[in-house]
Amino acid sequence: MTTLAPPPAPVRDDGARHRSAPPADGGLASRARRLFTGAPEDPRWARPVLWAILVLATALYAWNLSSITGNTFYDAAVYSGTKSWKAFFFGALDAGSFITVDKPPFALWVMGLSARAFGYGTWQLMLPMVAVGTGSVALLYRLVKRDFGAVAATISALALTLTPITVAITRDTNPDPILVFLMLLGAAALLKSVRTGRLMPLVWSGVAIGFAFNTKMMQAYVVLPAFFLVYLWAANASLGKRIRNLAVGTVALIVSSAWWMVVVDLIPASSRPYIGGSTDNTVWDLVIGYNGFGRIFGASSSVGSQGNGASFGGEAGLYRMFNDTMGGQISWLIPFAAIALVAGLVLRGRAPRTDARRAALMLWGGWFVLHYLTFALAEGTFHPYYVTAMAPGIAALTGAGGVMLHNAFRNGSAAKWGWVLPGAVAVSSVWAVVLLQRASGSGTLYTVAEVVAGVAGAASVIGLLVGRFTKRQRLMGVAALAAVVALLAGPAAYSASAATSSTNGTNPTAGPSTGGMGGMGGGGGQRPSGTDGGPGTNSGTAPSGSGDGLGMGGPPSNSGGATADGGSTQSGTTDSGTTESGTTESGAGSSTADGRTGGGGMGGGTEVSSAMITYLKKNQDGATWLVAVATDQTASSIILESGEPVISMGGWSGSDNAMTLAKLKSLVKAGKLHYIVVGDSGQGSSNSEISTWVKANGTAVSDYSGLYRLDASDVG
Repeated sequence: MTTLAPPPAPVRDDGARHRSAPPADGGLASRARRLFTGAPEDPRWARPVLWAILVLATALYAWNLSSITGNTFYDAAVYSGTKSWKAFFFGALDAGSFITVDKPPFALWVMGLSARAFGYGTWQLMLPMVAVGTGSVALLYRLVKRDFGAVAATISALALTLTPITVAITRDTNPDPILVFLMLLGAAALLKSVRTGRLMPLVWSGVAIGFAFNTKMMQAYVVLPAFFLVYLWAANASLGKRIRNLAVGTVALIVSSAWWMVVVDLIPASSRPYIGGSTDNTVWDLVIGYNGFGRIFGASSSVGSQGNGASFGGEAGLYRMFNDTMGGQISWLIPFAAIALVAGLVLRGRAPRTDARRAALMLWGGWFVLHYLTFALAEGTFHPYYVTAMAPGIAALTGAGGVMLHNAFRNGSAAKWGWVLPGAVAVSSVWAVVLLQRASGSGTLYTVAEVVAGVAGAASVIGLLVGRFTKRQRLMGVAALAAVVALLAGPAAYSASAATSSTNGTNPTAGPSTGGMGGMGGGGGQRPSGTDGGPGTNSGTAPSGSGDGLGMGGPPSNSGGATADGGSTQSGTTDSGTTESGTTESGAGSSTADGRTGGGGMGGGTEVSSAMITYLKKNQDGATWLVAVATDQTASSIILESGEPVISMGGWSGSDNAMTLAKLKSLVKAGKLHYIVVGDSGQGSSNSEISTWVKANGTAVSDYSGLYRLDASDVG
């Protein structure tokens, strides 16, 4: 009898060996096996390595949780949301719902649900951040693997995991990690719709970006031009169907983006909080002004200034991503990613219109280029941690483009483009050494990384060239592995530093301090008493019901001069060594060794101490709000220490028109507010009018300068 041998397993162009497919039993045991070992067509090493990368990502994001202070601005809003569903829905800073934070509330909802389920504390707020951070790595792996194979996906996932600014911001309570995860969900749905030509994945892509909009508004839309272009060009459907599907997807995007804004703006102002950061108490103004064009053109409805970004990320310009502040945060793989993008598109130049690889390159390339131009050229307030949104595009291009270049180089195809790989590795390795030279003297870790990057980079280039001329495939494979080591040694050093050092909770960065008002040891927030210790421990108590009570309270440190993502700046030293006072009043949010917090604005020059907070709680007399202060920074600190609602009269910068004299009189007359902190400084006629009236009609509390008591009888 003649027997036929089974056909050989298909060869993947990632050069890896694959298992033969086991019998499919379709049962639970088979699915569990695939979860841990991967699909039969995957290389044997692929799934174990992926799990190792996910464990590494989780460790970097969650290491030493007790050292994480978070952004007290958002922490206070989350805490308030655990005390009031109204505050939860609006994203109010205080449980009394006087004023909202200056962002939409989706990220606060995610953290708030965790805090409501498990109690309020460090790990409860960080749990969603670690989950979405690790989830983003897993999702990027899946997206790259589908089109470029396991090797490319592994490199991409590792590159995203070790992006320094991504590690720093994921160890914080800013909304950016949730924003990135939602954008990746949108990309996953978009690519599925491109492959299949089906409508519903495109609709879900629009919904995901809509939720991202409700996380950080206009920043979520940076990727949209790339999304539209990729679908219109490459989707597996006729032109008419592509246009119709895009129209429907756009409707889904608009509805999922605007529903919260529309609901809030339709509610009478008397029945909801003031919209923090707006000039007219509407979310729409916040979208187009403070969190919209103001970030790009350097003037916003609340800040009204230009060039504030220089205080945090350096002067605007195409070189910004490579300067002393930003270079170590994000730029390590930018040279390689840019070269890989151009070469990859050229290599796929003759592919059909619906070619999945070219579509993916267009998506990741657009993601990278659009974010780069937006962040580099933005004249408004710019924080280094914004660029974590650019990391998935860079990581995907590094993995996918790197494998394409390696295959072209190894196979001797595509003429001169096959020789791009050694040049890309050389350029990127040299840039890594330059960045690590900037950190020279900052520790042995960076010195070791510099040596590794230089040696591995040189070995890789030499190995690639020798292997090509001698046709030794194994040598070229080892040289490619050396290239990965050379390109990731520097980011790994910065990421390890971010995971093991105390970071600035309001403006987190990785690596050694660069003078960009962030970095290590900035002290994003002080800890209330009863926590697990740490520098700058406050003498007050943690809010009641605060889970494990780990580091989720206290005023933000002013040592680095950094502010939260509010748009205005505190007094501090810029990259050029000059002092920039920005728009935040003197003393706002600053803290001293004995736990005193600067009042700023209407309370300028006044210090809110733990003793004052104890006094206020003892004499609250049933009022809804413990006290009214000038800014969000001061209010959030008192909220976290006292556990009571506190009014921020001027929003983040102190210039919001949230409090008027008529409103103040109404609150006092109704017994909802008895105490207000005022000072000699203040911005705007409303603040001056309030300060004058309070001093004329209130009773000064002699033990605490700037503190006044007001009762219904004081209201004429």
